[in-house]
Amino acid sequence: MRKIIALVQTSFDGLISTDTTKDNADTFDWYVGGEETNMYVQNMLDETSAILLGRVTYEGFIQFWPKETGEFADRMNKTPKIVFAHPGKIKEVTWGKWDNISLIDQNVEEEVRKLKQQPGKDMVILASARLVQSFANADLIDEYRIPVHPSILGKGKRLFEDIGKRHKLKLVDVRTLDEQIVLLHYELVKE
Repeated sequence: MRKIIALVQTSFDGLISTDTTKDNADTFDWYVGGEETNMYVQNMLDETSAILLGRVTYEGFIQFWPKETGEFADRMNKTPKIVFAHPGKIKEVTWGKWDNISLIDQNVEEEVRKLKQQPGKDMVILASARLVQSFANADLIDEYRIPVHPSILGKGKRLFEDIGKRHKLKLVDVRTLDEQIVLLHYELVKE
């Protein structure tokens, strides 16, 4: 059975973004990742069969990644993607010149359980805090890999804001990236 891995960058106080700008846009000036962090994410993409994105993250990523070039951008662009949205919020999804993206907006939990049963590599959620929250509440996430950045933001979007129940986790690994980021790797304890 394939696993779903949540890979979400957070601040020390558990925020994934701020919305303190005048136009209410997210700011990521607290992100301090460098080459080692980028290589970790690249390796994750090599080990997965699909990137799972929530609608909001997809709308941000589509403005940037398909136009980028280089080794990291190539991996982002070539890896198949699945976008999850509420019914009617988005009609179709595209990814520049790549035809490797699909949309799931109906029977999400059932469709994800089917995806997990298929053969192949694991799947990774990148960013997408609401998707992480929704999948966690449905017991669909198997591992959490959380790079914690050395910033306290105070206010913004929390990664685990709307979790409806307790989840027991087992520590798999802790390491530092770029001499500043602590990568926490936990797996869900299934009871």
